[in-house]
Amino acid sequence: MTSESTTHAPESHVFQAEVARLLHLMVHSVYSNKDIYLRELVSNAADACEKLRWRALTEAGLMAEGTRLAITITPKHGTLTVADNGIGMDRDELIQNLGTIAKSGTKAFIDEIADKSEGSRLIGQFGVGFYSAFMVADTVDVISRKAGSAEAWKWRSDGLGTFNIEPVALDDAPVHGTRVILMLKDDAKTFGETDTIERIIREYSAHVPVPIELVVPAAEGGEGGPKELTDGSALWTKSKSDVSKEDYTDFYRNVAGAWDEPALTLHYRAEGRHEYSVLLFVPSMKPFDLFDPDRKGKVKLYVRRVFIADDVELLPAWARFVRGVIDSEDLPLNLSREMLQSNPVLEAIRKAVTTRILSELTKLAENDAETFAKVWDAFGPVIKEGLYEAADRRDDLFKLVRFKTTKSGDGTRSLAEYVKDLKENQTRIFYVLADTPERAVASPHLEGFKSRDVEVLLLTDPVDAFWVRTALGYDGKPFQSVTQGSSDLDAIPLPENAEKPADSAPEKTAGVIAYLKDQLGDRVGDVRASSRLAESPACLVAPDFGPDKQFEKIMARHEGMNARSTKPILEINPTHAQIVAFASQIESGAKSDLEDAAIILFGQAKILDGEAPDDPADFAKRLGRVMTKAMA
Repeated sequence: MTSESTTHAPESHVFQAEVARLLHLMVHSVYSNKDIYLRELVSNAADACEKLRWRALTEAGLMAEGTRLAITITPKHGTLTVADNGIGMDRDELIQNLGTIAKSGTKAFIDEIADKSEGSRLIGQFGVGFYSAFMVADTVDVISRKAGSAEAWKWRSDGLGTFNIEPVALDDAPVHGTRVILMLKDDAKTFGETDTIERIIREYSAHVPVPIELVVPAAEGGEGGPKELTDGSALWTKSKSDVSKEDYTDFYRNVAGAWDEPALTLHYRAEGRHEYSVLLFVPSMKPFDLFDPDRKGKVKLYVRRVFIADDVELLPAWARFVRGVIDSEDLPLNLSREMLQSNPVLEAIRKAVTTRILSELTKLAENDAETFAKVWDAFGPVIKEGLYEAADRRDDLFKLVRFKTTKSGDGTRSLAEYVKDLKENQTRIFYVLADTPERAVASPHLEGFKSRDVEVLLLTDPVDAFWVRTALGYDGKPFQSVTQGSSDLDAIPLPENAEKPADSAPEKTAGVIAYLKDQLGDRVGDVRASSRLAESPACLVAPDFGPDKQFEKIMARHEGMNARSTKPILEINPTHAQIVAFASQIESGAKSDLEDAAIILFGQAKILDGEAPDDPADFAKRLGRVMTKAMA
């Protein structure tokens, strides 16, 4: 391309709506820490260098022999340039990468960073770090030439809604790579001072695996020229004794794009059949895209310190919150991405590292309950996915999982603690499924368990409804829903100081059951006396071998799923005043109002179960008739 191409009129483009809103927040808001911008630009530059290093292994001529990949930072006359000689971008990539955010959940992220106190901490976590440049710059130019291309392009924007794209002469562009040129705002000139740049790099980017140089202006003393700020040494190749806690934290924040402290650090070298280095971190805070279905893990794969990919499934989905690096000595450098997914060496590494993560999390739970509680609060629902997806890991995961229970208070309980406190004759681990802990605790199905002081797990994460159906049990004790089948509570004695329930006449209860069966017909699968109720008159339960009622609700909400396929069982409390009165009416032969009472009783049970009566209008009419007569 000749210099004449630079006379072409620039193409003007409008930012994607989400980008425009994001930029508005950054330009017009004051975040607590603007240093984030340089860390993000350096991180992007390092990624570009690593991508070129990897591609050059299989594409001859893409990078000249002996090329030293590096990042260069140049402050000059109110501007700051961050340059790399990495992979570079062509015209379409500049438009796509810098004009749109192709990531689900963006709106939620933007809503969150509107909170000024949180914004700068979250920018890097969500992969929109480039736009942080507009916190300190009035205008940003990006000049880039993709490796192997005969064209170079310039992207320019003031962050106010549009950006321009135009070709540039090759003489004005790098051989390959990208230059990001910031025209610093008047109140951000200090970011062009060498002391400020060195402080930020030392604090946030000291362990980027690409060398970073600072071009010191001669006017600031001495002869000026390049000054090496970091040597690009790989932290994971060092001995643990040579790495400080601060070094680990800096590296974690850089590789994870985070600001929190890692809750757990795993740094070791595996030797034997396969040799590889591992430096992984368990965060202490939850990223926004943790449940994004398109989200990949954030563990980078290296082969002999050469970056290969960051989208290889190095860990199972339930460990997708882990961040860091795995560097193999055995894998070939030119292995295709398709082959990487099924490579036996990589699979062996994946299995061994997963085992190590489980082991270290178990140690953390045993030795530092407070820190583990933070990990569980952030990632418990994700870890529980492993109970459903990884049956071979279930026993190990059972050592980790924690539950809110009817006895846990503000904390959580392990399964080992639950089993240790089993009541006399209790042979099962009881649980209740619900949308929230509050709804779980309010379930009438818990009344009989409370009266016998039997602990119940409160399962409120969506995945709970699935794993608990496939898990055989723990320590020989099967799991059973309190809303499913017969509870067998009669076998568990009441505490000595518990109030004994009033005696009921079995023949009278049988009369109520027969009448309700007749009146409710095919609305229910059965009617029976309950041992799980203590305060409520009735409840609905699932059959012994049918799915839990909450599970059926979840499945019914999915598109294409039919409504509940099994008829519920109505259980009645023989000692409740409402049922006693019902029995007296039947015994006396005064059945004129019992049809209404039967439908109302069934509607009550549905309401207590979180559902509306089958026919709300009919239910209201019947309730009105009964109330009118009672008050007459």
